[in-house]
Amino acid sequence: MKFNEYPDQDMLAIEVANEIAGDLKTHLFHHDGASFAVAGGSTPGPVFDDLCAADLEWDRVQVLATDERWVPVDSDRSNARMIKSRLLQDRAAAAQFLPFHTEGQSPEDAAAELESKVAPHLPLSVLLLGMGEDMHTASLFPGAMGIEAALAPDAPVLAVMRPDSQPEARVSLTARVLDAAIAKHLVIFGDAKRRALERAMSMPPENAPIQAVLSEASVHWAP
Repeated sequence: MKFNEYPDQDMLAIEVANEIAGDLKTHLFHHDGASFAVAGGSTPGPVFDDLCAADLEWDRVQVLATDERWVPVDSDRSNARMIKSRLLQDRAAAAQFLPFHTEGQSPEDAAAELESKVAPHLPLSVLLLGMGEDMHTASLFPGAMGIEAALAPDAPVLAVMRPDSQPEARVSLTARVLDAAIAKHLVIFGDAKRRALERAMSMPPENAPIQAVLSEASVHWAP
């Protein structure tokens, strides 16, 4: 793990966007396409605002969320909605996007078909993660039912998670898929999350899921 510290969040967003653009360009130089999995929530938004203008062959990039709440795409709680409004703009509007939520199905019923769509894009070329103060990442929440299976070396591509602390079911890439990404970036803001990350390093993954995906990752922190 490489820890990068920035004086403020604006500088972090610029630098991380530049690094990710470089990772994608490098991958596209050697491959026909690239896969880019991104976190939802509020943390990656500023990075997306800078990254979407990057001059690269976005039409060869497959974008997907690391996880998705099982809500319609037009919901305020939809990661897909945020990704479309903040990342898939400007030059990045040419990228392909793989949504997870399937109208009229439960996440369990949709999981197999979704896995078949994700699998051709593995291993992920580039990954952008966030982390909560509880040390969850994607929708891998500590202590949630099914977390051990989602962290297992032989886990499927996707896990359906129903954390008690959340109002809806979620679909998440499993730890083995996240950890196998070729280039990994974790963005965190504030002292509380920095302390949480430090705690996670000495905890088992079922209690600190972020710990399971940090090998060779670049961590980017700003106050």
